[in-house]
Amino acid sequence: MAKRTGRLRIQLPHCYYEGFLEKRSFKDKTSRKLWTCLCGNSMFFFNNSKDADYVEKLDLSGFISVTDDCSRDRNLDAARINLRLKGEDIKFTASTLEARELWKGFIYSVVKLSVPSSLNLLPGQIHMLNEAVEKEKERIKAFRPPAASLSATSSDVYLSVVGDMPVCYQHVSRLEAEMMLERNPEKGNLLLRPGRDGNSFAVTTRQHLNGSVFKHYRVTRNHNGGFAIDLENPIPCATLHDVINLLVEKTNGALTPFIMEEPYEDSITFVQSNEENGERSVQFALSNPARPHLPSLPPKPVPRECMPDTEESLYLNDQLEENEKEDVNPPSRFRLPMLNPLPEWRRNQNRQ
Repeated sequence: MAKRTGRLRIQLPHCYYEGFLEKRSFKDKTSRKLWTCLCGNSMFFFNNSKDADYVEKLDLSGFISVTDDCSRDRNLDAARINLRLKGEDIKFTASTLEARELWKGFIYSVVKLSVPSSLNLLPGQIHMLNEAVEKEKERIKAFRPPAASLSATSSDVYLSVVGDMPVCYQHVSRLEAEMMLERNPEKGNLLLRPGRDGNSFAVTTRQHLNGSVFKHYRVTRNHNGGFAIDLENPIPCATLHDVINLLVEKTNGALTPFIMEEPYEDSITFVQSNEENGERSVQFALSNPARPHLPSLPPKPVPRECMPDTEESLYLNDQLEENEKEDVNPPSRFRLPMLNPLPEWRRNQNRQ
């Protein structure tokens, strides 16, 4: 098992299961408690759960078996696991018996691409194992395109692996790769890019020795799956992640992946014209904009049954007034009798 340092967790394949394990191999004198992640068909070990760099990697391609360790231990609750690989046996201790069953299940499922039936797991946990098997099948299929795709265009070739591409991949030419590494030495000195023929990849590196020294390595696809670094003695690699990891390991960490993090805005801005002088300038939006004021709804009408007597009388008065306005000269109900006019001598007497 190779020891590697300075590698970022973001570059690893999809993580199926993680947790603390006490690890001890034949070479280790004492066991160490490490945060362990099962990513793809490999186990990555970190000093703690917050570390971004893994310190060890265990490739499960030489898997033989994973079983319980029933050896006596003064800790009666110890959940021990025996992992047997080609040429190496490793002992793990999980935190609980349930965690031991899950570790055995995930390791077996990812390597064999099938869920074991001999484990004591709940239906929900078995469903998690089935999901891990399907994701691992998709990951492997992405690196094993059909033979017809080898003659396809470059865009078709890269579609199959773009979902699991290392973060140091940049879709640039050879000259553009050299310029990126030259202008951003603090971001790394190893870059993965498309190959010139459109059916392969290439790795560009930059180091300083009395000036910039650039190297370019071709990475070809194998017809039976996987990749190979095209050297005098080609080096096969299962994935592009393994290509990058191998170059970092072989150079003792002198090469580091180039990671270009694109900047993002930390506030909302917009361009607006000034109402007075018409000058356009950049404005900053409020972090907590006020909610728009909505007009208040009119009060609901009160049912007539609930109205007080005073209001009802007002409505009745209004109705009477309207009736009076409609009939200005109403006819009188009674008429006085007509009187005979006074004689003229009587009128003269009254005047005197």
